[in-house]
Amino acid sequence: MKSIGPSQYRIFRKLYKNAAKEMCKDCADFVLPNSKILDFGCGSGTVGKEFEIFFNGEILGVDVIDNRIEDMKFIKYNGEDLSFLESNYFDITLINFVLHHCKNPKELLKEIRRVSKGTIILYENLPEGPLSKIMCFLHGVSFAKLFQKNKETGKFFTKKEWEDIFKELGLEVIHSKKVSAWFNPMKEHLFILKKGV
Repeated sequence: MKSIGPSQYRIFRKLYKNAAKEMCKDCADFVLPNSKILDFGCGSGTVGKEFEIFFNGEILGVDVIDNRIEDMKFIKYNGEDLSFLESNYFDITLINFVLHHCKNPKELLKEIRRVSKGTIILYENLPEGPLSKIMCFLHGVSFAKLFQKNKETGKFFTKKEWEDIFKELGLEVIHSKKVSAWFNPMKEHLFILKKGV
């Protein structure tokens, strides 16, 4: 099945760009100008491109499918192996609602830690509360069927589970913030992480 991602991204491009600008503002205290930024699971590239513009950075998008609608450097990868990326290279790694779509999110976060020398910005959906659990499940299933070529239906973790994973991987939470709107039944959260020694 061919991915329908690019059409969907183009239709909602303005909405995504506005959301991306808000994300830049959320992260402004943690990103230095001229940073080397990895946009892990970049999708359309809209969020990464806004980070590149907002922070005057240098962006590289990585994803399993090339759904870019933005002009940016890109590497397609197999969903598991990031060994082609240099250790301690990126000042900022942006992970925008992606890890729950991965087969092994913990192992990928470990690799992301390896390639990052600075800050990791992680946005995630949290299955906390009955309605959010249902929404996360439906999101995982629909995204896998409509936008990905795999059958991963989503691995969603609670805030506490994420915090335990961060601790295990030697990542320190330096900022944590609920970012979902009051009317959104799916809980969205921002974690800003630093590598421990």
